[in-house]
Amino acid sequence: MDQRRLILFLIFSFSLVMLWDGWIKQNQPPVAQQQAAAGSAAPADGAVPTPTLSATPGQPVVPGEQAAQAAAAPRAVVETDLLRAEVSAQGGDIVRLELKQHKASGEAGGNFVLLDDGTTRHQYAAQSGLIGEGLPTHKTLFQLPAGELRLKDGENGVELRLQAPEQNGVQVTKVMRFARGSYLIDVSYEIRNGSGQALAPHAYFQLTRDGNPAEQVEAFGVTTFTGPAFYTDANKFQKVQFADITDGDAKFPKTAADGWVAMVQHYFVGAWLPKAGEQREYFARALGNNLFSAGVILPVASIATGAEGAVSTRLYAGPQEQDKLEGIAPGLDLVVDYGWLTVIAAPLFWVLSWFHNLTGNWGWAIILVTVAIKAIFFPLSAASYKSMAKMRVLGPRLQRMKEMYGNDKAKMQQEMMNLYRTEKINPLGGCLPILVQIPVFIALYWVLLGSVEMRHAPWLGWIQDLSAKDPYFILPIIMGVSMLVQMKLNPTPPDPIQAKVMMAMPIIFTFMFLWFPSGLVLYWVVNNCLSIAQQWQITRMIESGKSAGKPA
Repeated sequence: MDQRRLILFLIFSFSLVMLWDGWIKQNQPPVAQQQAAAGSAAPADGAVPTPTLSATPGQPVVPGEQAAQAAAAPRAVVETDLLRAEVSAQGGDIVRLELKQHKASGEAGGNFVLLDDGTTRHQYAAQSGLIGEGLPTHKTLFQLPAGELRLKDGENGVELRLQAPEQNGVQVTKVMRFARGSYLIDVSYEIRNGSGQALAPHAYFQLTRDGNPAEQVEAFGVTTFTGPAFYTDANKFQKVQFADITDGDAKFPKTAADGWVAMVQHYFVGAWLPKAGEQREYFARALGNNLFSAGVILPVASIATGAEGAVSTRLYAGPQEQDKLEGIAPGLDLVVDYGWLTVIAAPLFWVLSWFHNLTGNWGWAIILVTVAIKAIFFPLSAASYKSMAKMRVLGPRLQRMKEMYGNDKAKMQQEMMNLYRTEKINPLGGCLPILVQIPVFIALYWVLLGSVEMRHAPWLGWIQDLSAKDPYFILPIIMGVSMLVQMKLNPTPPDPIQAKVMMAMPIIFTFMFLWFPSGLVLYWVVNNCLSIAQQWQITRMIESGKSAGKPA
């Protein structure tokens, strides 16, 4: 394959990726359309979900008390070493959750806000309640404790207790437990039945969020998934688009004895994680005004009169840290989305993590991964560079052949193939390293975009976020220079037009790489430098061997 075909292949490959990303973006419904559709689907009353399969026939549905809006209701503040949560008196909802170990993009010194009351950007809350006559829902006003709750030195956790108004002799306390060094929150209801009849309620736990996309990615307008996701052992991991919920086309498991429900966004996730073995019912619904809820309904064991009962589950609200998610719940690590190259990206991230544990820096880990990949494919690259070096040596002979058979293309092609066969040159060998690098390149691209570990991860000097573009474009310029050096080591095409196209490629690629994550450009720069060293050594050996074998 000559250089022209190789360049066309490169352009086609990158164009294919860009077209694919563009197609995905084009086929996602605009936010404005989602809002309009959602607004006509259902009233924005936040009605209590109703169990369908497990409910007792004729069981009344609680409409919820007409309480003050959550934004105006009093709040309790709970602060641990990792979290700062604001819990509203209305429903005991977590209406704002700051992650103290993660900074907000574009805000100097500000913590990243995952659950949000709309003051930062989104409407996003973790809600729960009970289903049954007179029982508190996410619209009930609870009594809050006085003052803030802070995790003190030497304490392993802090507990927030909220008391619901007594109804018909039934007393309900909502309890939230926060632990040191954890993004898990235990949420439970303690029910004391002082009524004159047995209770058989249900509990629901839901995540309510607007349909606006979360943190955006700069390169090529790529948008990562934002929306509900469900997991069961039978159906595995399923993402649900907000538009499908509005249209009634959402597909997810309705009942199961295992699994969880989550609200996924770029880098972070909120998920309700019921205990395995408990029968549950999943739901997703459009509330109107561009609000959506996804959650789970759990049955509560029958509570006799004068007895006490309880129901509990866990809420994870934090970063998508892959080394921890799988240990929290089966399949929870699947919320990290690497796209269609997961089979390469997942082990690539594992290797990156291993090198990061050695170096303590993700930038150096990327460099070591690049060296490792280069070492693995060293024989393939060596064979390719040998072919290109031989082609470079044969350049004058190919030029003379073109002059001799310039008017007879068929004859020239025949003589060129005879020459390749005699000199044992594979004209297709030059594209093999590119074929190998393209899937690795794209997989690393998704690792950098999808791994929260890379978010705001510094390398050195001016590179303070490997998941974002180089703020001063230094790495892309170095990449362009290294690519130009590589071009100089390749055999010069006999066609002047091809030669000009080759010289333009470093400029074109430099422009493209200006908006790539700096970690990805770092990978390409190191790869180019290693390739230059390997190619220069092989070319020098081939050319010196040819010179020694043929007297001038």
